[in-house]
Amino acid sequence: MAIQSLFIILLVLAALLIIGVPISYAIGISSLAAILQVMPFSVSVLTASQRIFVGMSKFSLTAIPFFILAGNLMNQGGIARRLVDFVLAILGKLPGALLVTNVGANALFGAISGSASAAAAAVGSMVREGEENEGYDPAVCAATNAASAPSGLLIPPSNALITYSLVSGGTSVAALFLAGYIPGVVWAVCCIIVAVVIAKQKGYRGTPGKYDWKNLAGSAFRAIPALSLIVVVIGGIIAGVFTATEGSAIAVVYALILSICYRSLSWKSFWQILVDSAKMSGMIVFLIGVSNIMGWVMAFTQIPQAISAALLGLTDNSIILLLIMNGILLISGTFMDVTPAILIFTPLFLPVVKTFGMHPVQFGLILVYNLCIGNITPPVGNTLFVAIKVGKTSLAKVMPYMLLYYGAILAGLMLVTYASAVTLGLPMAAGMIG
Repeated sequence: MAIQSLFIILLVLAALLIIGVPISYAIGISSLAAILQVMPFSVSVLTASQRIFVGMSKFSLTAIPFFILAGNLMNQGGIARRLVDFVLAILGKLPGALLVTNVGANALFGAISGSASAAAAAVGSMVREGEENEGYDPAVCAATNAASAPSGLLIPPSNALITYSLVSGGTSVAALFLAGYIPGVVWAVCCIIVAVVIAKQKGYRGTPGKYDWKNLAGSAFRAIPALSLIVVVIGGIIAGVFTATEGSAIAVVYALILSICYRSLSWKSFWQILVDSAKMSGMIVFLIGVSNIMGWVMAFTQIPQAISAALLGLTDNSIILLLIMNGILLISGTFMDVTPAILIFTPLFLPVVKTFGMHPVQFGLILVYNLCIGNITPPVGNTLFVAIKVGKTSLAKVMPYMLLYYGAILAGLMLVTYASAVTLGLPMAAGMIG
């Protein structure tokens, strides 16, 4: 029954996605089709509606719309420019100063805004004029901008990690947040290495003159208010001062005060931010609720156990199993957004990795890292296409450079996958996990 139900879910889901049905409806319909194999129609519909309500009624879900609202508020003018100036003051002496600055600013702004596409659009626009004046190749700039933008999604506050916490059965959000720092930095460092190599090949130099400590102090002072959001909110969650939900509300208040102080917020723009945040939150929360049907079907028909047995039947070597799962996640990420992919693959693969003793926190970061790569890979790759549009270039020109970045980012994925200290080191040091 498990294999039959899984086949029905995948077949119906794929068919609906191909004809353009929204992912939330596709998940719900495919799950309902699987339920019909074991229950009458009337009971199946009632069960499905109950599971949606149960999935959407979790209090911890409140953190997602609050963090979305905080991110949209922080996206207002002024913040991206302050972060770009701050990173340029730190990394500007490296070859390809503006490329490296793009990487660092994307990591910071992506973490604050919670959106890789927003980071690529905001930061890419800020550095584009300077890159054009310095004679940088637009394709190189677009590739650098795209490749580095998703790094911020690993650095807390991360809605993807909150979603994984819910789906995985309550993995500590604080531990996941703390575990996300090093993988996020690993991604950014991989991009910096490639950017420096390309810059040396093309003769792009760093900023001339001696290291300007005065400029660094001034840019740091201007960037502190924005960076403090991460310190205050994440620090409070990790220290146990408040929960992730309470921290998200504090983030909204902080972002609102900061936007008012920067005078970048009008009543009209504030209303639009509320509307956009409500729409995005509604889509994500509804998607989580609908996916609860799929989770229930999988548990009822014992699909995770069947998948686990099938994979372990192929090999009991954890290295090979993780390679297989990484491959499946990478392929899925090319045509599926991060949130629905987390909802689908967490209940399938988490039981497998638990059989060889992997901690759920480590698997959560492996999962999110894999799926973030999908943001910059065709055919979907929203962040990639945003960066191409901002950079005023084409996919054909950008892809040769993207291949270099893909190689470096995948090397980082191997580090995250097989070196547990990369993800578990900070949570263990903080005493959050044994």
